[in-house]
Amino acid sequence: MTAVVLYEHPLSPYAQKCKIALYEKGVAFALKMPAAIGTGQVDADFLKANPRAEVPVLVDGDFAVFDSTVILEYIEDRWPDPSLLPSDAKLRAKARMIEEAMDTHYEPINWGLGEIRWFKRADGERARVIEARAAGQARAFFTWLERQLGDGDWFCGGAFGWADLSVIPYINGSAALGVGPSATSKLGHWQARANARPSVAKTAQAAAESIKGMAMVGEAVRQRLFKREYRDHRLEWMMRSGGLDVVLDGIKEDNIRFSNEFN
Repeated sequence: MTAVVLYEHPLSPYAQKCKIALYEKGVAFALKMPAAIGTGQVDADFLKANPRAEVPVLVDGDFAVFDSTVILEYIEDRWPDPSLLPSDAKLRAKARMIEEAMDTHYEPINWGLGEIRWFKRADGERARVIEARAAGQARAFFTWLERQLGDGDWFCGGAFGWADLSVIPYINGSAALGVGPSATSKLGHWQARANARPSVAKTAQAAAESIKGMAMVGEAVRQRLFKREYRDHRLEWMMRSGGLDVVLDGIKEDNIRFSNEFN
């Protein structure tokens, strides 16, 4: 049998959605965390599999796939049963649009809160401003998600699928940061249904265990031992959410990094 390996970090929502998809399809796979992840150092095997030097990466035998959306597409093509996409073309497009919105518009909200709460990028009034903006943005997004959910149990039809697994890592991440939806709301009820699935529960448990080790990362950042990636939507979010000085300080202190260059 072909060995399948997923390079990941338990807290990465991009990796989480790929893990959930593999669990839902019953695919046997191994998990691997890149060496020195988050330090800016090079893991040669990982970099060979993904020149971006980002998780997740799926390695299927001698073939490697990077980018979480492309990985989901590969998983769906490689192991088509059970399908995670509905048969209707409009619903398939809806699932993909929801995924795109979560990955590019919602992800930086949680990421930005993590920069403040865990990595101690700001304190005092500057931290309060950034956190307040993040919480307000999350609440507005919950309203949009409830419109997408409508009156159904799942986002795109009668079964848990692509859209749901693309949303749940982010909503669970927000809940862990204290800005999740109300348990009595439509989105809160959906979250409870999603978390009851074994694939989601296993993934969420791994994330919860990983959070326990985050207490010292602020000091690691201060010592330039840990460099968070400020790429595209994350950089934009921090700049427009009151964190211009966070970015400038990070550049000055050499404890942030930008996207890896291909070579």
